[in-house]
Amino acid sequence: MEWSDNGIVLSARKHGETSLIVSLLTECHGRHAGLVRGGAGRRNRGLFEPGNLVRAQWRARLPDHLGTYTCELTRSVAADLMRDRLKLSGLSAVCAVTDAALSEREPHQALYQGLLILLDAFADDHLWPTIYVRWELGLLQELGFSLDLSACAATGKTDGLAYVSPKSGKAVSETAAAPYKDVLLPLPAFLLDSSRTGSPGDIHKALKMTGYFLNRHAFAPTSGHIPEARNRLMERFKTSTS
Repeated sequence: MEWSDNGIVLSARKHGETSLIVSLLTECHGRHAGLVRGGAGRRNRGLFEPGNLVRAQWRARLPDHLGTYTCELTRSVAADLMRDRLKLSGLSAVCAVTDAALSEREPHQALYQGLLILLDAFADDHLWPTIYVRWELGLLQELGFSLDLSACAATGKTDGLAYVSPKSGKAVSETAAAPYKDVLLPLPAFLLDSSRTGSPGDIHKALKMTGYFLNRHAFAPTSGHIPEARNRLMERFKTSTS
């Protein structure tokens, strides 16, 4: 069995002396792993950094086998971000979250296209954090746990939305939230207006909110916790506001 596809490197772990097991988010075949023989050698140094774009060919005798990859680098993303710790942290986080949250071999073309948009957005210092948060909202939707930020869960009104219910994932207005603020999640205003970007403080609040639902719906049933790379990203935005 054999196929070719475009892919984004999510992770690469050493296998034996010189090989790697590489996980890609592919355009048409979803999150898919494969063995790269000699992938840990000098010839492939830098090729399998998380975030890099590749053209991959996968081969296996049977469909359920691990199979082998032959990959050609089409765009080096990681190398361009090496001098920016925050962007590199964002890249590491999105790759780790994708690798851990998605079931293997299930197509997710919308997430693939969204991740390409985020990779392009890293060129804009102010825009990429907002795109990152919106990508996580898209991930929750793709997994079947979309948040409803369109109207207040208690009153049905669309104005004054300021919180999200951790139980229902629905927005709550400032007025309706008054007796329950301590148990609700803050809803940053930029998520209600697609023309706005979030400040570092808003991004931290948004990551706390999406992280809560990712932990609850994506990671608790499987690995049990959100990837550490994602925690480090949120901590960096918290630090930048203090």
